[in-house]
Amino acid sequence: MNFLYKIFFIFLLNATPLLADEASDWLKKEIDNILDAYKDTSVSKVDRFNLIEDSINNNFAGAGISKFVAGKSWFSASKETKKEYVKLFKRHLALNIASIMQGYSYQEYVLINSKYDEKNKVSMIDMEIHNDTGNLLVTWRVKKSKDRYFVIDLIVADISLVVTKRSEFNSMLKKVDQKLNELNVVLRSQNESSYSIITN
Repeated sequence: MNFLYKIFFIFLLNATPLLADEASDWLKKEIDNILDAYKDTSVSKVDRFNLIEDSINNNFAGAGISKFVAGKSWFSASKETKKEYVKLFKRHLALNIASIMQGYSYQEYVLINSKYDEKNKVSMIDMEIHNDTGNLLVTWRVKKSKDRYFVIDLIVADISLVVTKRSEFNSMLKKVDQKLNELNVVLRSQNESSYSIITN
């Protein structure tokens, strides 16, 4: 899982405009604020995390991803429990990414291809990362909804970030008898602990 977050993080660090399509342009534009914050040493750790969290909340299909990750537990939960879970899940995602970004190192990448899946209405943006051991291909899945774009998944070496998250959360849900309200308690505690580490 950390490997997938590192890929996401590397992308944030090295935004190079190479594709001239709308989805790719959007992706670059949305990460510029985070790049600027990490270059500005006067920005506090709290403000940097807030920027990452805002980016996740605004640019990832958080409700759809969190619902998929919850699996069958989603359907038996109350409306309020679902609302709280989506909020906690998006913060969980932001905290994971922020944790990886604390120990970053620069690597080069190039956007090599962008294609549109007409059937699923999804843009597939391929990114090649260059490092000392060779090249790695990463695919961003971006979907347009109501005149704006959202990241719906990240695929690395045929491994989906969303599917991996579902497996992780499925293990957590088994420990609380598939009760989403009890998972919220665990997730809230984890988030509070991670936030304290990241912002101190």
